[in-house]
Amino acid sequence: QLQLVESGGGLVQPGGSLRLSCVASGFTFDEYAIAWFRQAPGKEREGVACSGPPSEAETKYSDSVKGRFTISRDSAKNTATLQMDSLKRDDTAVYYCAAMYAICPHNVINPRGYDAWGRGTQVTVSS
Repeated sequence: QLQLVESGGGLVQPGGSLRLSCVASGFTFDEYAIAWFRQAPGKEREGVACSGPPSEAETKYSDSVKGRFTISRDSAKNTATLQMDSLKRDDTAVYYCAAMYAICPHNVINPRGYDAWGRGTQVTVSS
């Protein structure tokens, strides 16, 4: 059974940094792309970053986070991370990780087609 568990959320001031982690189990981590999504109150869930399997060596970012967020993965620990820098109030949301077999989708924002989702971790950017 595919399982993803996020951690690392919290309260941070504008301009600050936060690092989210996603631990995967129940599947072959290196065969899946891992993506990070977020959902703010009253808004649709949107993708912010995707890291392809090591065989693809691909990363994608949404325009809203490009240059501020960095996605990475550690195959030895079955863990994906999202380093978030220069945080803005608009980054406030519940953040989810998700797994898709073989490849990142063409449109990183689209939440359809993923095989597994975590339950999310809250990120609040406020002074």
